[in-house]
Formats: sequence, structure tokens, C-alpha cells
Amino acid sequence: MAIRRSFKSDESFLEKLAIGATGTQAVMNDLRQQGFHPVELERGSSSWKVWKQIKIKRLRVPDILLLDTATRIEARAKKSLQIRMSHSESDPQRGWDRGLLDEDFVALTVCVQAGNRPIDWRASPFVQYIRVKDMREAWIAGRTITERPKGAQEGFELRLTWPSAITRHSGRVTAVAQNRLTYQRESDHRTISLSLYQKKIALNALVAPGEPVHESQIVASVVPVSQRLPKLPMATEDTYLGWLSSRDVAVRYTAAKALAYFHGREVQTELLRILQDDSEHLYVRLEAASSLARLDIPEGWKWIDESVNSPYLENQLETVIILGELRKPEATDLLISILLDTARHAEIRAGAAWAIGEGGAVKGVDALVRTFSDLTPGLRVEAVRALRRLLDAQCPNLAARLESTDSDQRAGLAWAISRSGRFTVEELVQACHGDVEARRWVAYILGLQDADAWATRLGPIKDAAPEVFFAATVLWQIMRSWIANVDEF
Repeated sequence: MAIRRSFKSDESFLEKLAIGATGTQAVMNDLRQQGFHPVELERGSSSWKVWKQIKIKRLRVPDILLLDTATRIEARAKKSLQIRMSHSESDPQRGWDRGLLDEDFVALTVCVQAGNRPIDWRASPFVQYIRVKDMREAWIAGRTITERPKGAQEGFELRLTWPSAITRHSGRVTAVAQNRLTYQRESDHRTISLSLYQKKIALNALVAPGEPVHESQIVASVVPVSQRLPKLPMATEDTYLGWLSSRDVAVRYTAAKALAYFHGREVQTELLRILQDDSEHLYVRLEAASSLARLDIPEGWKWIDESVNSPYLENQLETVIILGELRKPEATDLLISILLDTARHAEIRAGAAWAIGEGGAVKGVDALVRTFSDLTPGLRVEAVRALRRLLDAQCPNLAARLESTDSDQRAGLAWAISRSGRFTVEELVQACHGDVEARRWVAYILGLQDADAWATRLGPIKDAAPEVFFAATVLWQIMRSWIANVDEF
């Protein structure tokens, strides 16, 4: 039973990460549609990747930066929409607004489950924005509701809620009175009534009679809410250069990251100054090194090379993740050397495999395949997942490798190829010319494909290896049977 509880805990954590990442991606898409240039500010906020052994303690910054306006966005995805933030009354480092400026925004969206896996979530494209300044003013004025989670001990985080009236259906507003707001539900024209008071706190209506409303729309609250950002002043290179002198480390971090997208001479000078400042926060310096590397400045690459050999595993892993973001040949070469370095920590090598997949560099394929024969715990699982992602970059003729590689490498290749569907009948026929084991893996690959799409295309397989054709059709029959997904519990 202890194992089952641990599994459930891991699955629940992964689900929370997936919801957050899905929401961040939806907000970034919405911002692009509004004409902005969003980039990920908090590393990992748009990904659900979990590192189990090495924990990275990053700076607390908003999830997204709008490069063109120097506006930062904290993305919050919810199963059920509320304006709610975690908060600590005893630790200012865990306060709800830690790392947030008045000019920042919080973006809210709803996520719904889209499959059976904990990572299967779909975000609504309907995004709502709230200025942090308005949230802070309502909180200071006592217009929020503080709740302690059930079973929480002293020192646990609280829940702060900004009271709001939220629709559950799309429709049209019919009336706004002092105490209530009503709207007509679109599906059946039924009138729905929402209170404009919550725990004796009055809400301000945000809509007027006759206006259409969306499902999960905040129609009344203690803070203004909008579906579009207001017109914002444009940021320049000088904006971010000025931010490098801020007393707020999160602002300096933002500037160091943003300056990678500017090419002025002063940018290089200031980033080098940050890099050489031993009193600066390590992650600000690492971000400066990353920006210099993006700009092809040698000092940036030198600092990254030193960081990936840091005595601290946390710093090594963060640098490996950055290398995956850089998408440059120098980064791929460094990642390959880390992946194949058996003296390194297992999760650093696994991180390098993951980063090769994220970077999309086909050059890393051979190194990934080599690790399928490596028994280092967790390494080849990460490597085969990375290869699966690289197949989206249309790696050439991988199926043909099944003919000549060893058993473990065949297993990894077959898994990645079968999930991607990127192979041809001709490649599989070539693999069938290998030994019996190679033909078994060809049958495995085919057996996981859509029978309706492939049944009429297997003539060459039937001619070259009848036993493979037979095995694939048996697998199709089993996978399409009603017993395929029956559990024992």
C-alpha cells in the first residue's frame, strides 16, 4: 500500500505541473494573438518535466515576459476558475506577491482533462487578465478571503481568494442590480442568478445588460478583469539595460534574459559586467552567460562550460537545461559529451539526453542510441523519450538500423519509431533482412499502428517476411478486441 500511495502522490504532482504548463502555453498563444512577443521567463513554466533526484531552487519570477513591452505575466491554470493564490503570513519569501511588481499581470485560464494520463490536459483559449497592482490594493484593503487548508499545521501556506462571481455557462447578461447579476444561458435560455456579495464583501459588476458572457467568465469581482491587455508602452534595449541596475534580483534576472534579443554594443558590455560580478546572484550570471552565448560571444560559452562542471549538481543541471534551450551546434556538442560521460551523475546525463531532445538536433541521435545499452538507472528511458521527440525532426532511415544494432538498442529504436509513426514500408523490409530478433521488433512496430491505415500496405512485408506479417495481424486483432483494456480491478 505504501508504494501505491507514493505513486498517487507522484501522479498528483505531475498532474499539477501539467495543468500549469498547459495553462502557460495557452496564455502565450493568447498573447501572440494579441500581437505581443511572449517568451518563457520562469524556466520550466511551460513544461511538466520533473527532476526527481536533483532539486533546483530557482528565483521566483513570473512565468512569461512580453519582450516588446517589458511586461511580465504570471499564468495560473485552474480546474475550476477562481482568483486564488497561495500565501504565507510567516515567510515573506512565500508571500502571494513575492517577485511580482505592480505593473505585472496575472492571467487565468481553465484546464479540462483530455485523456487518461496525468499529463493529458487541454486549456481553454479564453484567458482573463488582472493587474497585480489591483490585486495588491484589494488585499491591503481587506477585500480578500483567507482560508487555511484542512489539516494544515501552523506555518503552512494559506489560500487567498479575491471574491468573484463567475459564470458556469455562456450566455447574455439580462440585468445587473445592487445585490445580484443575472444572465440567460445560451443552451436553453434559462436565467441564472449570481450574488454580488461574498462573505459580506461587495463585488463590482464587470459587465452590463445585453453583453455576451463566456463560460467561466469573471463577471463581478473586487478587482478589474479583462480579456485583453491594455495598450502598453513599448520597451527598448535601454529599458532592459536600466533594469540591470535594479535592487530587485528578479528584475535583474528578467533583464539578463531579455537582452539576448538585442544586439547593441552596450548589451555585450553590460552582460559581461554581470558575468564578472562575483556578488551577483548565480542565476542572474548564468542567464547573462546564456544571453551572451545566444549572441555568439565566446565569454558566454566559456562561463557555461565552467558552470556545467560546477561542484554543485543543481548548477550543473540548470546549465544542461539552458544548453537545450540554446539550439546551437556548440550546445549540442557539449550535451553529447555530457551524455556519454560515465563519470557524471546519472541525472545530469539524463538531463543531457532530455535537452538533446528538446533542442531538436538530429546530430544527437547516435549518442542517444548508444545509451540504450547503458544500464545507468533512468538514463535510457530519458534517451528513448528524447529520440521520440527527435523523430519529429524527421531523422533519416532510423528503422533500417534495426537490422544491425544490438538487442537493447533495437528495443529503444522500436519504441521510438512505433510511437512516432515515422517510417516507411521499405525501411521495415530492409530491417526484415536482419536476424529473427530484428523481425520481431518490426512486428512490434507494425502491431502498434492503426490497422485500417496499414493493412493494405504490407504486401512487401508479407513477401519478405511472412512471419512478421502474421505476427502484426495477430497483434492488431488483440489490440482491437474488447479485452484489450480490461483491468483486474
